[in-house]
Amino acid sequence: MRRKRNIPQLKKRRRRFEPEPAKSSAGPSLTSRILAYLYAKGQTVSLNQLIQDLSLTRSASEEINSLLARLSAEQVVQTKSNRQISLGSNHRLCEGVLDKNARGFGFVTKLWSKTGRTEYTRDPYISQSRMGQAQHGDRLLIQIQHVGKDGRAEADIIAILQRGTDHLAGFVQIQGTSLTVIPEDPRYPMHIQVQGQIPAGLHDGDAVIVKLLEGSEGKGTIIDVLGDPDSIDVQMRLVIEKFNLPHQFSAKALSEAESGAEGLDLQEVRDDLRATQFVTIDGETAKDFDDAVAVQKTRNGFRLLVAIADVSYFVRPGTILDQEAYERGTSIYFPGRVIPMLPERLSNDLCSLVPDQDRLTFTAILDFDRHGHRTGKRFTKSIIRSHKRFTYNIVSQILIDRDPALRREHKAFLTPLKWAQELATELMHRRRERGSIGFTMPEPEISLDETGHIASIDRAERNFAHQMIEEFMLAANEAVAETFTENKLVALYRIHERPDPLKVEEFSTFARALGLEVPPPRHDPDWFGHVLDLVKGSPREYVINNLLLRTMQQARYDSVNLGHFGLAAADYTHFTSPIRRYPDLMVHRALYSFLRREKKATQKQAEQVREAGTALSVRERLAVSAEREMNARLNVRYMQKRIGQDFAAVISGVHDQALFVELTDLFISGAVSIRALKDDFYLFDPKRYRLIGERSNRTFQIGDLIRVTLLDVDTTRNRINFTLAENQSATPDTSPTPGG
Repeated sequence: MRRKRNIPQLKKRRRRFEPEPAKSSAGPSLTSRILAYLYAKGQTVSLNQLIQDLSLTRSASEEINSLLARLSAEQVVQTKSNRQISLGSNHRLCEGVLDKNARGFGFVTKLWSKTGRTEYTRDPYISQSRMGQAQHGDRLLIQIQHVGKDGRAEADIIAILQRGTDHLAGFVQIQGTSLTVIPEDPRYPMHIQVQGQIPAGLHDGDAVIVKLLEGSEGKGTIIDVLGDPDSIDVQMRLVIEKFNLPHQFSAKALSEAESGAEGLDLQEVRDDLRATQFVTIDGETAKDFDDAVAVQKTRNGFRLLVAIADVSYFVRPGTILDQEAYERGTSIYFPGRVIPMLPERLSNDLCSLVPDQDRLTFTAILDFDRHGHRTGKRFTKSIIRSHKRFTYNIVSQILIDRDPALRREHKAFLTPLKWAQELATELMHRRRERGSIGFTMPEPEISLDETGHIASIDRAERNFAHQMIEEFMLAANEAVAETFTENKLVALYRIHERPDPLKVEEFSTFARALGLEVPPPRHDPDWFGHVLDLVKGSPREYVINNLLLRTMQQARYDSVNLGHFGLAAADYTHFTSPIRRYPDLMVHRALYSFLRREKKATQKQAEQVREAGTALSVRERLAVSAEREMNARLNVRYMQKRIGQDFAAVISGVHDQALFVELTDLFISGAVSIRALKDDFYLFDPKRYRLIGERSNRTFQIGDLIRVTLLDVDTTRNRINFTLAENQSATPDTSPTPGG
C-alpha cells in the first residue's frame, strides 16, 4: 500500500496571473500607477494624456495636482509649465526579479533600469508587509526607499511587470471528487483548486505539474502526473521545476547536433596528432570524455599535450543549438543522472574522445623544464585518436600501488605514465610553492540501486591520478589565460577575487575562540594555507576548512582579469571542458580567432563578452544550488529508513536553539534541537561558539566529535533532526594539533 504523503496545510492566498500593478486590498496607489505609467512610457507626456491613459476622472484633478507637486519637489517626477510630465532625476525606479523567501519577505535580483542607474551593491529587500500580490519569480518595477549603512536597499513594489511562471510542481490532496494541489516550493504559499476530472491512476500525495489558469485566482489544471515523490526521477523533475531548468532540446537543436554526424570536414588546417599516445583518465562512470593527455620526455624536461574536444566545430555561433547551450550555461549533475548542456549525440559521441576513434580537438602543447617551470606554449586545432581509456583507480594502482598484474597488462603505457607522474609532481610542488590554497573538503559519492533509490553514500575517494589530471588541466587553463593577457585579447577569464577583509577578521576571531593560535590575518593565499596546516589531521579539519572557505568570494567569469586568489594565479580561465561548460566554448572561439589573426573585438563585442560572463556565472550558481538541492532531497529519503540509528558526527555550528552536525561517514547534515538535550539546561556562549551545561558544565563546541541518534526526518522541508545518542562516549580531545 502506498504511504500517504504528509502535506502541510497552508493558508489560502489570492493570486492573479495577468500583469498588474502591485496592490493592497484597496488597489494600487495613485503614486504607483503614475510612476509605472511614466516608466513604461520612457518619455515626456502631457497631463491630459496621463489622465486619459490611466482612466482618471477630472474630479480627481486636485488630488493629482497635489501628488505631482509633492513628487516634483522630491525630484521623483519633473513637471514643466506647459503641463508636461516625465520622470525626475531622483525617481529611483528599476526592474528586477523577485527571489521570495518562504517566510514572506524577499529580495529583488537581476536589477536593470532604462536609465542605467542600478548602482546598488546588494539586492534590494522587500518586506512581507510590502509584498502585496507579488510571487516568487515575478519581474517587478520597484522604487528604492532607503539604503542602509551596509549597502542593503529597501524598496517598494510599484508594479508587477510579468508573472514568473504559469505552472508549478506540487502534491495532490484528494477529498472525494475535489482535488487540490499544494505547491512543493514553500515560496508559493497557496492552494490550487484543480479544474476538470481527476486523472486516472492518480493517488493522494502524488507529485504533479499544474498549469495556472489565466485570470482565475488559485485555479489550475494538471498537465503532467509525475508519480511517487520517493522516486529519484520524480525528485529530479521537481528540482527542474523549482529552479526552472531547461531540460529538453528543441527539434531544431537536435537536428543541428545530428548534422555533425554527416562527416567531418577536414579542410581546416589541423595538426595530425593521431600517432601521439593520448589517453583519457576519468571516473568509473564517466560517459563524456572532453580531455585527453600525453606526456613526452624531452632533452630539457617534459612536453605536455592537453587535447580538448573541439566543440566549437560542431556548435557554431548564431545557431539554435548554440543558443540553447548558452541558456543552459553548464551541464548539471545529479546522482546517476545529468541534464547535459549539449545533446547526447555530441556530448557522448561526436565530441567525446573515446578510444580508437578519430576526434577533432583543440590542443595545448606546453613545454616544461625538469622542475615544472613552463618554458614554452603553443595551441593548435588538431585531430587525435585516444589510445586508451583509463580510470583514476587503474592509474593510481599502476603508479602508486605498482600492481604487478595491471603493470603487465598496460606495459605499453608504463613509461609515458611514469613521465606524467614526474611532471605532475613538479607542477604540484610549484603551485603549492607560490601559495595555491589546498582545501580538503571530502565529498559524498551517492550510489543508486536498480530502482533509482540510494543504495549507499560513501566518501568520494581522491588519489594521485585525480591530482595528476587536475594539474594538467590547470596548466592548460593558465597557459591560455596568459596568452589572452599577453596579447590584450577580449575573452572570458575565470576570476577569484580577494576575500572580504571583514570576513577574514571574523574568522580569525572565531579560530582564536576555538584555541587555534592563528597568526594575524593577511590577505594573501599563504595565510590561508598556514591556517589549514594548523588543523590538518585534527577533528576540526573539516569544520575549519568549511568555515574558511565561506570567507572566500565566489569565483566567477569576467572579461576583466582580476586574477585567481585561491590558485594564486595571475591569469586563469576555463579551457578544458567545453562539452559541459559554455564559458570554455567561448574561450575556444576567442583563442582560435587570435590564432587566425582575426580583427580584435569591437567595444560592443567586448561588452557582450562581459555580459555573457555575468549571465554564465549566474547559471553556474544556479546549477550548484540545484545539485545541492537534489542531494539534500536524496539524503532525507536515505535517512528515512534509519530512524533510531546512531551515527558519528562533528559539530559544524552552534546556535542558541540548536547544534548543527555533519555525519562523519555519510556527509549528511542535520540539527540537534536544544530542547532535545534533556540532561541539563544549556546556555549559549556566543564568544566561544559553544553551549555550556548550567549544572554539569558540559560543553558542546564547533569541531567536537559526538554521537547522535536519528530522531526524525521532514521530507517536505528536507530537514533531518537528531538527538544525542544515549551511549555517548567521552567528549574527544579536539585541542589543536601540535604547533596550532
